[in-house]
Amino acid sequence: MREYTHPDVLGRGVTEGWADPITDPREIDWAPRQAAAAIPFEVVDGRPVNPFATGIRHGRGELGHWGEKQAADAIVTARHRGGRWLLMIERDDDHGWAIPGGCLDPGEDPLTAAIRELAEETGLALAGASWRLLPVRYVADPRATDEAWMVTWPAVTDLGEVADLPAVQGADDARRAAWMRADTYPALLLYLAEHGGDVFPAHREMLAELLTEAAA
Repeated sequence: MREYTHPDVLGRGVTEGWADPITDPREIDWAPRQAAAAIPFEVVDGRPVNPFATGIRHGRGELGHWGEKQAADAIVTARHRGGRWLLMIERDDDHGWAIPGGCLDPGEDPLTAAIRELAEETGLALAGASWRLLPVRYVADPRATDEAWMVTWPAVTDLGEVADLPAVQGADDARRAAWMRADTYPALLLYLAEHGGDVFPAHREMLAELLTEAAA
């Protein structure tokens, strides 16, 4: 496929404010966006170029923006009854189970964004938690194209051994929130499969790396 933009982008995306109303990327002043990018990217003939090709050269796919969009994700784990548990949310766009997270607000730092999104999507506020912000990374988001893509800062915290896993509830754009057994990445996949779910493609590589590291 050479070009694709989901109808919702130019429909409710513009109306609700999450999509850029500019339909031709050649009308954008790219210099400020390139200067603010977390991962450098090129612009060719007025059109942004994803550092990692998707196979869809033109359009925005299911994303509202042109070029790079920055997000932060909150990776929360805990030990309970002899195993590791990971807090996840079921996305309301049918793309599977993901780490709580979302886009940075203007001027917002990544850790603040991750903690905010965690509270908005799960109701969990972790006062006094110790967080580790990992380097920004590109994610293979299934909604992306070569002209619209996502990068994210993972923010990690572990609650240690807990007698009870904290209560959570899906909200905002999370259909559900739940703790998943995640001693290893394969164990997480098996647990999700047994409950009729799968990992959001954009988070698969990141979770595989982090859960492997935690199990070592």
